[in-house]
Amino acid sequence: MSSPTPYVRRFLAEYVRNPVNLLLLVVVPTVFVVVVAGSMANAARLLGGAGGPAVETASAGWAAAFLAGIAMYFQTAATREVDRRVVIAGLPARTLVLARLLTGAALAVGASVAALGALAARTGLHQPARAIFGTLMFAVIYVAVGAAVSVVAANPVNGTVIVLFVWIIDVFFGPAMGAADRPVTRALPTHFVSLWMVDLPSRHGGRIGDLGWALIWTITAVVAAWVLAATRTRTARRNRRTPHTGAFLSQLRAAGRASWRDARRNPAQWALFVVVPVVFILAADAVTPDEPITLTVREQGETLALAFAMPAVHGATMAPIAIASLSALVGLFVMLDSRVGDRRAALAGLRPTALLTARVGVLALMALAAASVSLGATALVFDADRWPTYAAANILIAFTYGLVGALLAPVFGRVGGTFVAFLLPFLDIGIAQSPMLHPEPSALARLMPGYGGSRVLLDGALTPGFDEAVPLVIGLAWLACLGIVVAIIYLRSTSVGRHVEHPRGAAHFGVRGGVGGPSTGAARSPAPLAQFRQTVTSGWAPRCTNCSDG
Repeated sequence: MSSPTPYVRRFLAEYVRNPVNLLLLVVVPTVFVVVVAGSMANAARLLGGAGGPAVETASAGWAAAFLAGIAMYFQTAATREVDRRVVIAGLPARTLVLARLLTGAALAVGASVAALGALAARTGLHQPARAIFGTLMFAVIYVAVGAAVSVVAANPVNGTVIVLFVWIIDVFFGPAMGAADRPVTRALPTHFVSLWMVDLPSRHGGRIGDLGWALIWTITAVVAAWVLAATRTRTARRNRRTPHTGAFLSQLRAAGRASWRDARRNPAQWALFVVVPVVFILAADAVTPDEPITLTVREQGETLALAFAMPAVHGATMAPIAIASLSALVGLFVMLDSRVGDRRAALAGLRPTALLTARVGVLALMALAAASVSLGATALVFDADRWPTYAAANILIAFTYGLVGALLAPVFGRVGGTFVAFLLPFLDIGIAQSPMLHPEPSALARLMPGYGGSRVLLDGALTPGFDEAVPLVIGLAWLACLGIVVAIIYLRSTSVGRHVEHPRGAAHFGVRGGVGGPSTGAARSPAPLAQFRQTVTSGWAPRCTNCSDG
């Protein structure tokens, strides 16, 4: 077997070449371990968990798992077809698989070092052996999670949401954030790792103990990653693309049909839109203790401190977190995966405004779908005082974070954008705007995109009258400004190369309009122009990112 070392160096060089990845090695541990660990410890205490130093120590493992899982997913999912071709060309599959797994090990070590550095800076390593090996086991297990998800979900929206879904359930319903002896959580990937790392004996580990089960989980994850990485190199499938173009209303209809077709052909994505909010919201309600909590609300122009049942408050605030996260990820990938194809479409004669309208329309539709499912799940466990206001606030948050995700695409790219698309809603809606952690919004919370929608949401959820006109205006202003910025960036990006247009426009290429009509000029097209037409039209349809999933 040839040495995998040169390939590992190349894979790591590709990772390091993106400065966003290196930035995130600093940002993610800083956020989870330094900035929000205290707030999460308070939340854990409210939800019946240990809280305090246990959560602060476990946050290093969570940060390392987050970094390693997403990085490994993109390391393997984005190179699936390339790896298969390399194997067909003669590289032994076992060499390639070993190289990928060694790369994953290096990513796990790097993520662990970054997370432990943040923990050491914040609180110090009080039990160094537990902190170091526990964090490393977190990272290794999530390297396997990322590799496993890349086999079943090549589409980046699906894969990212699956990895984050597993991570969220694992972290927020694990023993550090909740009760350590809850039977249903014992199947979570890092249940025993968390217990051993924070020195919280489970008393259900049997003879081998919590450390023994943690090592079994880690070793099993490594073996599973090897098997799945070998599986992904077996067969290659062709991606199929369908050409379309159009003129303004007809072009808009054609672009809308193509954009919708791209979203519709991804059924796993729609399934995730159902599974993630339902499981997240219902599970959160199930673990929330029935105790009173005091919040600051406005009623009839006065600021009042009123007591509410904690399950009601938690149920009201879980939906916007799920909605904002899903919408940001959708906005990221709707814009990111369509850039190349839309540039070619504009070059072929389609108006960028028609393309933009179609893309934003599909983005809005998908954000509405996520909001609808989340609101339906919320209705099972929570009854808002004014449902129209509560629902409208959730939709405002969905649209706002859908546009935020669209802005992340050209700045951070695929991997960095995924991190930021999750972190922003988590920090904004989940931490800064949370009434359970901050009865009164802080000055920083008022400057974030979710402030207006969150205040209107709480007003509709908990009070009989509407008293949040100013936050509503702020939320609508955020939406309008984000929409303008997205439009400007998109129109500038799709205008590149339009000087190559043929004088007769798209009609000369023999492409039918959206409402029918014969092609013109096709019979007279010279061979070079016909070849150009074929190249352009074959590339204008949105790229099918999940065709390899069947």
